[in-house]
Amino acid sequence: MPASTQVLTKPNKLNLLGESRLWWDISRMAFNTARRSVTSKSPVTGRNIILFPGFASDDRYMIPLRSFLRKKGYEVEGWGLGVNKAGIQYKAEIKDLGPTWDVDQDKEDRGEAAVPYLCDQATQRVRQRADELGKPITLIGWSLGGYVAREVARELPEEVEQVITMGAPVIGGPKYTTASSFFKKRGMDLDWIENEIEKRESRPITQPITNIFSKTDGVVGWHAALDHHSPNVEHIEVNAAHLGMGFNQNIWKVIVKSLEDFEG
Repeated sequence: MPASTQVLTKPNKLNLLGESRLWWDISRMAFNTARRSVTSKSPVTGRNIILFPGFASDDRYMIPLRSFLRKKGYEVEGWGLGVNKAGIQYKAEIKDLGPTWDVDQDKEDRGEAAVPYLCDQATQRVRQRADELGKPITLIGWSLGGYVAREVARELPEEVEQVITMGAPVIGGPKYTTASSFFKKRGMDLDWIENEIEKRESRPITQPITNIFSKTDGVVGWHAALDHHSPNVEHIEVNAAHLGMGFNQNIWKVIVKSLEDFEG
């Protein structure tokens, strides 16, 4: 769908109610894991993956997906930055951002630098790991973690080889999500954030991106989860609750297929 015809809104109340499907995803995952006997791991692929958790979650929420991918032969680790608090814990200001954030330095800062500064911290972390490993890394991110993963890939075209996102707010940051009230209460200018995110797209992400989204997402408006700028993006629609994406085994299959397709 062309960007010019988008209707950008937050998810409707029916989608929000549908987030209760999270418990079905978790219970189904637990049942299938319990009854499946894994006698050996798949051959090691040589691929390294870093998982990025969503807002208000941490590496623990990614343990099921991490374990699943390890059994498929991938070397997987967490992002190592603790709870994803959208960067608020850093108390960063616009002047603290890296040089590639082309923002107005004279703007009154009301916390809008938080997520960009978090992206800078994640970029440093991924660059360090790629240097230590001596090879590029694949990034998989859930929700805000997916947005951060995308920005890391934008900064590190040599160190990041592939990106997979689940329900990432590609357009508008928090503006078209149910978390918008959280950021508004902190006095943040959501229109300014949306404009700054759009400006970043003048330097498109060139790596292959698998963008997993759901029209029944109850947290991120699905139109805002679409990527209209990256030249190598593939959109995969699923029927899933936003909060259950990291536990949804159908999505796990999509992720594995994307990893395998990249390997050729």
